[in-house]
Amino acid sequence: MLGRDYPEPIGGRPYRPCVGVMLLNKDGKVWIGERDTDRDGPQLDFAWQMPQGGIDAGEEPRDAAARELYEETSVRSIALLAEAPQWFAYDYPPEVAASSRGGKYCGQAQRWFAFRFQGQDSEIDVLSPPHGHQAEFRDWRWERADRLPELIVPFKRPVYEAVVRAFAHLTS
Repeated sequence: MLGRDYPEPIGGRPYRPCVGVMLLNKDGKVWIGERDTDRDGPQLDFAWQMPQGGIDAGEEPRDAAARELYEETSVRSIALLAEAPQWFAYDYPPEVAASSRGGKYCGQAQRWFAFRFQGQDSEIDVLSPPHGHQAEFRDWRWERADRLPELIVPFKRPVYEAVVRAFAHLTS
């Protein structure tokens, strides 16, 4: 399921298998959500990010991407545009590694997918996610893809730069 190009563990700890979603509107702008920094703590000075989340056991990455997008945004009206050509990984800073999932992972390895949003903005609901999921965002907006790396927490920035390059043909 993860493939041969999945990143190797660092220091005996594996990467957490995850997905990321670049959701594009008809104008080529990207959906970003503002993380609930009160819940996440003061370490997140850069609160804006694209939807992302873990891959459940036995779940295909594309299915996980659609599920995570729905759980975080309530969006179902999508069409697959592209899948990134490889896994993108980032390492947790020490303070995040110690507090995230009991220190089990060295970081996250993400398979990214680009989807076209085919619904109306009124479909998006980050404050009352479906099926009782906890809200992960307190606000959202459409943004130019080239601005995404400057809005994300610095340790995730190289992944966002790679995602923007991988899907640049869809945003211009």
